[in-house]
Amino acid sequence: MSAPKKTDDHAAAHGGKEASKDSAAAPSGGGMMGKLMIGAFVSAVIIVETMVFFFLVPSGKDVAALAESRLIEAAEAKGLAKSESKEEELKIVEFDLGAFGPSFIPVGSDVLHRVEFRLFGTLHAKDEAKMKAIFEERQGRFRHRLNLEIRNATIEELQENQLGLIQRRILATSNELLGEAILLSVGFQDYQVLDE
Repeated sequence: MSAPKKTDDHAAAHGGKEASKDSAAAPSGGGMMGKLMIGAFVSAVIIVETMVFFFLVPSGKDVAALAESRLIEAAEAKGLAKSESKEEELKIVEFDLGAFGPSFIPVGSDVLHRVEFRLFGTLHAKDEAKMKAIFEERQGRFRHRLNLEIRNATIEELQENQLGLIQRRILATSNELLGEAILLSVGFQDYQVLDE
């Protein structure tokens, strides 16, 4: 009897192993289902990422075309800004050269005359700051040379309908004194010749 007991013990022991195999198989079946779910989830993520890549991320040609269009727009904007600044620099502005009223006796005359006027020069806007600096430094010399030009002119040259010659001489003298041809032209405001 003790032998069958042993057998029962042995069977119970083997049955115990089989029971533990069954209990391990049950979670193992649930583990397989979990693994399938994780695999399905990973597959879905990969599929979604692939679809996003193909449908939302632009192709190399699209990126190149976009970069080229942005480069063209930037170049056009820069070129437009350059042309606007170039136009602004080349814009003609007036520069006040002062009021004058020298008295003189013209060559071949005994009568004292006085010429009164305001003189202005025209120049490019880009040269205005340079002109201010030079004119401020040389203003006394400029006034002296201009008075000499007026006093050495004939009464005919100072008539309003003959001012072209004296204007050209004043322009040449001014640019010589300034050291460079900054002034494009000179003109008179409130011009009059008076007998004294």
